[in-house]
Amino acid sequence: MTDPRTMDCDTVRDLAPLFVLGALEPDEAAAVREHLATCPDAHAELLELAEPAGSLLLAPEPVEPPAALKPRLLAAAEADLREGRHPSTASGGPLTHVTAAPISLELARQQRRVRLTSLAAELVSRRVNVIVAPGGAPAALAAKAATTTIPIVFEMGGDPVALGLVENLTHPAGNITGVASLNVDLSPKRLQLLVEVISTARRVAVLVNPTSPTTDSQLNRLEAAARELKVQIHIVRAAGEPEFGAAFDRMRALKAAGLVVASDTYFALHSEPLAALALKYRLPAITQTRDFAIAGGLMSYGGNFFESHRIAGVYTARLIKGARPADLPVQQVKGFEFFINVKTAKTLGIKLPMDVLAAADTVIE
Repeated sequence: MTDPRTMDCDTVRDLAPLFVLGALEPDEAAAVREHLATCPDAHAELLELAEPAGSLLLAPEPVEPPAALKPRLLAAAEADLREGRHPSTASGGPLTHVTAAPISLELARQQRRVRLTSLAAELVSRRVNVIVAPGGAPAALAAKAATTTIPIVFEMGGDPVALGLVENLTHPAGNITGVASLNVDLSPKRLQLLVEVISTARRVAVLVNPTSPTTDSQLNRLEAAARELKVQIHIVRAAGEPEFGAAFDRMRALKAAGLVVASDTYFALHSEPLAALALKYRLPAITQTRDFAIAGGLMSYGGNFFESHRIAGVYTARLIKGARPADLPVQQVKGFEFFINVKTAKTLGIKLPMDVLAAADTVIE
C-alpha cells in the first residue's frame, strides 16, 4: 500500500477527481482516505468535488444531444454508403471535453477517422474548458488543428514531436500536452518476441492500418528489425473491421508463420475480433494491448494504459484548476506489460521458451 505519510495535500488534490470517480488503484485510494481523515482542508475540497461527480455517475436521465446532431450523423452515414466507404470505429479514441463549475464530462464519438476534424471543431464551438483526446495520434492532431487556445490533453503511442504536436517534450509550448506510451517504438520488440517464441519463423505478417499517421514510422522500424532477425515481413493492410477477414485470408495465402499487429488505437479497440480471427486461422500473434491476450490472442507487449489514463486524468484536473499546458511536460509511460496466453499456446501447439515465460508480467493459463 502507498505510505500515507508521503501523501501530501497537493498530491491528494491531483488525485481527487480520480478518487471520487473510483478510478484509483486500491492502495492509492486507501492512502487518500487516510490523509483525508487527518486533513480538514483536503476533506472539504473533496466534498465540493464529490457532488457534481456523483451527479455525473448517477444521473438517472441521459443528457439530450443537440437536435441537429442526429440528422447530421444520419446524413454522414448515408453519404458513406452511397460512396462505398466502409464504416469503422475511427481511431478508437473518443474526443472528450471537460467543463468545470460544475464539472461535467461530455463524450463525442464518431465512427470514421475522417470525421474527427469536424468533431473537434464542434467541441471548440461549444467553448469547452479542456479537450481530452485519448484516441492516439488522429484524435490529437484533429484537436490541435481545431484550436490554438483551448487546453488539450492527448494520449498516444507515437512520437508527439515527430508528429508536430509539440515542440519538445519538456516544454510543449502552445495549448497542448499529454502522455506518450511509446507503443509505436515497441513494434520491433514485438517482432523479436514473436520470433523467440516461433524459432522456425522465416515469414511474418504485419497488419497495419493505412490511415494511421504512425504506420510509416512503424514499418521502417520493423523492416530494420526484420533484417537483424533474418526474417521476411509481409505487409497486410486493413482500415476497418470489415476488412479483417480478407486480411487474414491474405496472411494464410502468404503462409505466414506469425503475425505482428501494428500499434494502432483502432486495432487496440478491436482486440476481441482480432484475437478470434488469429485463433480461427491458427496464427500466433502479438499486439500492443493486454485485451488481445485476454481475449485469446497469444501475446501482447506494450505500455501500461492504466498508467497513461491516470496521468491524463491528473493533467486534466490541473488544467481545470488553471494550469497552462505549456507548463506541463509531456509525460512518458514508464511501465510496460507483457502478457502471454498459455492456453492459446497449447491450442496452437507452441512450446513456450522458459526465458520468455519468465519475462512475462502475466501468464494466462
